[in-house]
Amino acid sequence: MKRTQTGVDRVFAALSSPIRREVLRILRDEGPQAVATMAARFDMTRPSFSEQLRVLRDAGLLSESKRGRQRIYQLEPEPLLELTDWLGPYERFWRQRLAQLGSVLDDLEEK
Repeated sequence: MKRTQTGVDRVFAALSSPIRREVLRILRDEGPQAVATMAARFDMTRPSFSEQLRVLRDAGLLSESKRGRQRIYQLEPEPLLELTDWLGPYERFWRQRLAQLGSVLDDLEEK
């Protein structure tokens, strides 16, 4: 049975690369950037860098606009909210487990 990729799957796949995570960090911290400006920061060919941007764009994490002959990319954080919703139950799970561990350790300390 072939499974289609969901939005969360695409976001996870996009975030799996340290290069793509760094691109997102740059855009988050420094705002919209021209492709050439960002590409100059990475030791890779321009077509390889463009492929990294395509993955982020396909996941909905970037938007692209044209300014003259330049392509400008901007962070689109909304898909990260879906990821936060997906991760929420796991965060609660671990918070409960750590609270239980804290109780056990407190009991041991009292003995």
